Amino acid sequence: MPTTTHKEQTDHARPLAHRLAAVLNPARPFLVALHRRNLRRLFAGLVVSQAGDWLYNLALLAFVYERTGSTTWVGVTTAARILPEVVLGPIGGVLADRHDRRVVMICADVLRAVSMAALALLALTGGPVVLAPVLAALCTAAGAAYPQCVVAVLPRLVDEADLPAANAARVGITGLCIVAGPLIGAALLLLGSSAATFAVNGASFLFGAVIAASLPREAMARPGHAGREPQATLRTDLATGWHALREHADALPIVGADLVSSAVYGALTVLFVLLGQRLGLGAAGYAYLLSAFGAGGVLGAGVAGRAAASDRTRGPLLAAVAATGLALMLLAATGSVVVAVVLAAGVGAATLTTEVVADTALQRSLDPAVFARAYGLVVPACVAGIAGGALLAPACVALIGLDATLIVTGLLVLAYGAVGFLPRPQPGRSTWLTQPSA
Repeated sequence: MPTTTHKEQTDHARPLAHRLAAVLNPARPFLVALHRRNLRRLFAGLVVSQAGDWLYNLALLAFVYERTGSTTWVGVTTAARILPEVVLGPIGGVLADRHDRRVVMICADVLRAVSMAALALLALTGGPVVLAPVLAALCTAAGAAYPQCVVAVLPRLVDEADLPAANAARVGITGLCIVAGPLIGAALLLLGSSAATFAVNGASFLFGAVIAASLPREAMARPGHAGREPQATLRTDLATGWHALREHADALPIVGADLVSSAVYGALTVLFVLLGQRLGLGAAGYAYLLSAFGAGGVLGAGVAGRAAASDRTRGPLLAAVAATGLALMLLAATGSVVVAVVLAAGVGAATLTTEVVADTALQRSLDPAVFARAYGLVVPACVAGIAGGALLAPACVALIGLDATLIVTGLLVLAYGAVGFLPRPQPGRSTWLTQPSA
């Protein structure tokens, strides 16, 4: 009876191991970005700007609390920083479709730098603290079109085959900044002051403006056929974005998955505080778990890129949503710090995969001429999801406790996966079970 030698078994196993390593390799999306000059520039600006945002957020809340001693003022400042993105996000999408995106991005960065300079001056001079949330709101409002511009121009900067990896790297940068930004901000606060931190963030926006100015004019130009029609108004522009989503049977379920992931993140910003205390980590527990969440997003970039490259959207999204729900339920059952950190990283990887697959699917399926207007509706919906999750989580904990809240949240996520991903083929319309082949 013929038998295989050890060498033959090893040779047979090696390709499978190599394929598995290629799928799990978190560095691949970032290596793709590093090998594309325009992506290097764009993502360098994103890294600096987003890290600046995280350290600025820490400094802003510390400054307001130090001046007022009031958690109410901290909440008002947080709301003022987030609300303009929800309200003005759709208008930002219109701007990104109607104007040269390089001009929009440069103007956004310059205006945000000015708002940071004003905050630094406020901190240095001891001006009225009521101006802090006002300036924070103005900063957010100035950048309302920035995410739409970035996601809209990405397909122009890379080949179709590299688009999933580029999206994975772009979203992975957020996870990286979740880990690094607060650490840098804390160091700046220890070594300097809130004013210095605001100034550093302002410099990061100026760096972003220089990066935007260096990107190719052709890629940054407004899309063809996006010029203002004679009868076009803001209302009709917003309706155009909504109809672009409605006309594709795959778009709304995909956006729903992204919204669910955003709500989970918002809830975890509250639940991690309580979970860290239950695990005996004290106040530091929140930092550990949130850092693990961000690190999971970075380490999951390879899987997310591969998932988004699949010809099928349903399978990867269903797997990511299911992984999110199961991890949340397991968090309720664990008493181990190590297991909790691993599960938090798993949720970070799963939610990143959801966002990458969703964004790539929308980029592939929507008309580039109206993409930013459609995506301008997605961004504020996800931001509102974060806010909604953060507001509902403490109320649920007060009613049913921490563990039950984690379990119920996980069950709701799983329920969306079961209901939202049931195939509903409609004659004459695209099915969301598959994506066009790369």
